[in-house]
Amino acid sequence: MRKFTLTLSAAALALGGATIAHADHHGGKRGANPDADGDGIVTLAEHNAQVGKMFDRMDLNGDGLLNKADREARQAQRFAKMDTDGNGELSQAELKAAREARAAKMGERRAKMAERGGKRPDGEMRGPGGRRGPGGLGMMLRGADTDGDKSITRAEFEAAAAKRFARMDADGSGGITAEERKAAHEAMRARMQERRQQRPAD
Repeated sequence: MRKFTLTLSAAALALGGATIAHADHHGGKRGANPDADGDGIVTLAEHNAQVGKMFDRMDLNGDGLLNKADREARQAQRFAKMDTDGNGELSQAELKAAREARAAKMGERRAKMAERGGKRPDGEMRGPGGRRGPGGLGMMLRGADTDGDKSITRAEFEAAAAKRFARMDADGSGGITAEERKAAHEAMRARMQERRQQRPAD
């Protein structure tokens, strides 16, 4: 079968939206649940612990920054995983296998959600397109780079996460309930719908 070499970014695109960006590197185990004690309320302490783990997973080179170097490292990892024969190229067969593996994982997630009646595990923070949390981690990251240097420090990351927590904690109790998570998610969906409706007029 004809083989061809792809750049790392092109290979990711070939998988259908799997390009590497900060929003997709929340390091993440998908479905990570910050509600450590399972009481249905995500406390600030639980939230902060999850945020720290998330930053560590995203900071692939361990330099204390989230930036282009980490994105490129993630791209390299994904390319290497797809390049099953290790020859530095991706064949049509390897691309097909990667797409099928991705589809299989998505199918498993849908099946698990169906078993739960279409609900995600309580406490799971997800946003549109698989991004965790109302508003999505990607939105948080876009606003986290407060000095505009295209790198996000741990302090910037934690500050952005704290603002997001405060917005979700509507009653200021120091914990986010299932009702508050639902309300935040619905508000996020409404904002996204408004943006979609406004695009043709722009």
